[in-house]
Amino acid sequence: MISTAGQRPAAPRARRRWDVLVAGSQPDRLATMALFFFATIVGVLMQALPDWVSTTTIALPLVIGAVFLSPRALPWFVIYNLVLLTLALPKVPSFTNRAVFTTAVMFLLGFIVMMTSFRRSRLGIAGSMGESMLADLSDRIQGQGVLPDLPAPWHAESVISSAGGTRFSGDFFVVGDIESGRLDVSVVDVSGKGDRAGTRALLLAGAMGGLVTALEPRAFLPATNAYLLNHPWQDGFATAVHLSVDLESGAFAVWTAGHPPALHWRAGAGRWTPLESEGPMLGLIPGADFHEAGGVFRSGDALMLYTDGMVETRSTDIGIGIDRLIGQADRRLRSNFAGGAKTLVDSVGGRSDDRALLLVWRD
Repeated sequence: MISTAGQRPAAPRARRRWDVLVAGSQPDRLATMALFFFATIVGVLMQALPDWVSTTTIALPLVIGAVFLSPRALPWFVIYNLVLLTLALPKVPSFTNRAVFTTAVMFLLGFIVMMTSFRRSRLGIAGSMGESMLADLSDRIQGQGVLPDLPAPWHAESVISSAGGTRFSGDFFVVGDIESGRLDVSVVDVSGKGDRAGTRALLLAGAMGGLVTALEPRAFLPATNAYLLNHPWQDGFATAVHLSVDLESGAFAVWTAGHPPALHWRAGAGRWTPLESEGPMLGLIPGADFHEAGGVFRSGDALMLYTDGMVETRSTDIGIGIDRLIGQADRRLRSNFAGGAKTLVDSVGGRSDDRALLLVWRD
């Protein structure tokens, strides 16, 4: 008589594996079970009605699974669909060269979906949920750069244009609250451009959003520099220009970190003047100093802060680009600053780089 002591029954073991496969919340479990059931129906129809249901129909559950299934369940779901496809092949009415090519395409599609699941496993959630979370994170971070309603006679506008035309950009704004009677705002440009720089921008924007409200203006860039040095990434540097304006007196101060100079419109002189503030890029030099430039907003004065995408291209030196930006501002903003930020971003700079511009003025 053969002893079975210590052996686990097959059914409970299979049930445990299934429970691991569909682990998650109740809606996720139901969705996984529904997709497996749907794939089974497709597989049965491909075998029972080969003249009516093509083997390409298996692409439907594959694509739906790629969108909704978790990384844990998706590889097994792909394998299950490919097994169903294999079982249906003997039922194909005529195995022509076209049918062979179609079958190969279906197996290639399954391989691509499986590779996608392996990459997605780093995030640990389904594709649609991951995209939703990333979009929500982007909205929250971008919300930190929304300019508040300023008291009269102050106005401000900001515009960002991504190199890839997406919502993710290496340029962003960081804005503090104005409850203290002071406007603190930074224009930041992280290394890289477009989507590749977007993840770096999300990380840094979150940290800078906390620092701008917790520190005095002159301590903001040194603290950001220390943060980047303590949290390094590959090519992990950034440039920034930080503006602090006293909304009562009009006194302002500007600090730059490897960034193009801010431009000051003096209504009395009728011209734009670069402000000579200096400082190294953020994340490169420990204990770096950032030298201040300042002045006072008079009636009709304005300040322009922007990123290098506005003034630098592969064929244009940054000095020439600044002169071109000043020339466009002279022509387009002389009589009215309203809408000027978008006007300049649309007309100046290279489309292959992220562009951001902030315009602050006093009536």
